[in-house]
Amino acid sequence: MKKSIHPAYDYVIFRDTSCGKMFRIRSTCQSKDTIVWEDGKTYPVINLDISSASHPMYTGEQRIVSNEGRIARFNKRFGRS
Repeated sequence: MKKSIHPAYDYVIFRDTSCGKMFRIRSTCQSKDTIVWEDGKTYPVINLDISSASHPMYTGEQRIVSNEGRIARFNKRFGRS
């Protein structure tokens, strides 16, 4: 690899602010905020609004939306009673 053309690739902490879960992964993301991780080392922290720990699709808390209103509007619009 050529020197000085690639972004820094190192460990970063991603924190899900909606549930408080944190993940340590390697990334090219950068942040001025830091946090001391479980191993005692300091890492940059990136705050996320939602992650797999809180997203309804992954947690199984997905709600089912009723389509009755859409069907009724469609039937009304195209003349079906």
